[in-house]
Amino acid sequence: MSLEPHIVDRNRSVGWVEVICGSMFSGKTEELIRRLRRARIARQKTEAFKPAIDTRYEDDEVVSHDENTIATTPIHSASQILLLAEGVDVVGIDEAQFFEGDLVDVCRKLAHQGVRVIVTGLDQDYRGEPFEPIPQLMAIAEHVTKLHAVCVVCGAPANHSQRIVPGEERVLVGATEAYEPRCRTCFEPHPVEVDRDHVEAHHPETTVLQSPAAGSNGEAAESDDADREASAASDPTGPDAR
Repeated sequence: MSLEPHIVDRNRSVGWVEVICGSMFSGKTEELIRRLRRARIARQKTEAFKPAIDTRYEDDEVVSHDENTIATTPIHSASQILLLAEGVDVVGIDEAQFFEGDLVDVCRKLAHQGVRVIVTGLDQDYRGEPFEPIPQLMAIAEHVTKLHAVCVVCGAPANHSQRIVPGEERVLVGATEAYEPRCRTCFEPHPVEVDRDHVEAHHPETTVLQSPAAGSNGEAAESDDADREASAASDPTGPDAR
């Protein structure tokens, strides 16, 4: 069953607001990209925006954790959307939790102008508290979709973003090196230390929690290359000797 409302209404005079929320790694941005692409298939003019603070992937693209992308415009404040979205049928806004509360009024104005507004964001912070302005956006939205990730501890549906690096600041931009999805039972409302074996098992691309003494995969590869070069240099039957 489709997660989105109808996307084509040529005679509409008033738009609406859709909110896609959930924990990190639940597929929010993936769903935003899917909806925007479908709107383009319907020959609707779309525009995507994201907060300039989000520099995890590309500056001018919305990128899901699965590396699907769509062109976007980075902005510093929600009010810029009103200026940049003139003549647009569908507006997508990613990582809305990084914007101030004025995003709510911006979405209202766009909807009253006949624009379909699709917003994604975390509904809870790393402490498990409501993450503004997502709760306020959910309240004014016509359509709300809550997605779940998979708890890396027990495999249950996850609706929390567990911080796994030190830091008490509410906004800490990061991906697998800083967060992992957890269910209500396994979630802890404070940063936790995750051991190296756990990280490698669930996030093999993550290296920030590895001990310097253990070395990274890159260092091991360089060491192996050096050993092979030394061996080749001492072998009189090697390619250079012929």
